[in-house]
Amino acid sequence: MSDVRSYANPLTERYASAEMARLFSARFKFETWRRLWLWLAEEEKRLGLPIPEEALGQMRANIERIDFEAAAREEERTRHDVMAHVSVFGLAAPAASGIIHWGATSAYVSDNGDLIQMRAALELVEQRLAAVLKRLRAFALAHRHLPALAYTHFQPAQPTTVGKRAAMWSADLLQDLETLRAERAGLRFLGAKGATGTQASFLSLFDGDSAKVEELDRALAARAGFARRVVVSGQTYSRKQDDRVLHALSGVAQSAHKLATDLRLLQHDGEVEEPAEASQVGSSAMPHKRNPMRAERICALARHVIALSLDTAMTAATQWLERSLDDSANKRIAVPEAFLAADAILVLLENVAGGLVVRPEVCRRRLEAELPFLATEEILMEAVRRGGDRQQLHERLRLHARASSEKRAKDGEPADLLGRIASDPAFGLTPADAARAARPEKLVGRAAEQVEIFVREELDPALQGVAETEAAEIRV
Repeated sequence: MSDVRSYANPLTERYASAEMARLFSARFKFETWRRLWLWLAEEEKRLGLPIPEEALGQMRANIERIDFEAAAREEERTRHDVMAHVSVFGLAAPAASGIIHWGATSAYVSDNGDLIQMRAALELVEQRLAAVLKRLRAFALAHRHLPALAYTHFQPAQPTTVGKRAAMWSADLLQDLETLRAERAGLRFLGAKGATGTQASFLSLFDGDSAKVEELDRALAARAGFARRVVVSGQTYSRKQDDRVLHALSGVAQSAHKLATDLRLLQHDGEVEEPAEASQVGSSAMPHKRNPMRAERICALARHVIALSLDTAMTAATQWLERSLDDSANKRIAVPEAFLAADAILVLLENVAGGLVVRPEVCRRRLEAELPFLATEEILMEAVRRGGDRQQLHERLRLHARASSEKRAKDGEPADLLGRIASDPAFGLTPADAARAARPEKLVGRAAEQVEIFVREELDPALQGVAETEAAEIRV
């Protein structure tokens, strides 16, 4: 438990997984900095700079042995986090104290470290999203034939199926998975660019040998495992990289919010419910309540991620020339919180998708109550097929539907629309004809087939080769 006398971030205390929190921990950050310093020194030695092997050996031995308290004291004295850690690393590796950070500027460790961090975090988000999609895939296929009332403008429209709706959720999330993968593959390593991006310090170190400076830059990107690197920059990489990543996370949040909102509406009607534990309490005052609290939390966190994507957009737009420092404080908050919140959303969503409860009888009752109205398009097409005038019949259907709806609202009885249509000679339909037009399986169109095609042609190829991951626990 954190100190109860100070603020604790709910993202790390309540919502995000331990795996994602670790990626944004001080240990991950500063161990990454030390690896970057080691790679720089190793490559500089390989390219001819006088760095003793003893120095490299001491650096390798102390990657994980970080005196965080000493670093904090040094940063308080110098007001510079990079120089504080250079100093503390030098104390741990005294043979290397004179060559650590040789030729580099702060962005060498801070920016490259952030890119390594974001790449690892994107990979975790991808894994979680793939796990959600696997669960939605199973749900969509299992319920692809189950008719349910569909809505436009949140008014009853033509029927759909429960599985088709889940496939629609999956289609949005699949687009997000593709975007995440593209952004991770497209991350560009900053490399060793120097104070204003000209690499002047490294050119000086290598006595004007431009080829060695280029080789150093390429080698560092390879050591970090990046296929692409920044070729032209100021001191920092373009903050558009952060913005693209956060907008990919925003896309996940948008899709998750849509899904969770749909679920909240469906749970209100009793058709589909999120999972709930036997001991779960819905209200402190109303013991009967079963609230969609997981879906509500998804929506709450999703709004935060969407809002954070505005931070990186504004930061990218307001950078000055080769660099300014007004990005730093905002970046330290916006990027980690976006990843932590996105992680929390997907942990919740995996739990929800794997435990959705469908109430087929509720779906049937709600659909049957509206079927006479939902069948009007099918009736219209059949009556025209039998020789009727489409525009005239459309108007008669509108009048009959309004009258039937008014009568149902007044007396509470089932809609008598089909009877009105069958008794109107303009349609030329018997009661049996009207009843056949109102069968749910006739009105759902190709919903089940669409689910199967989507799974076969789009979802399964995207999930092929994705390893099964263990679901993270919902912490609160």
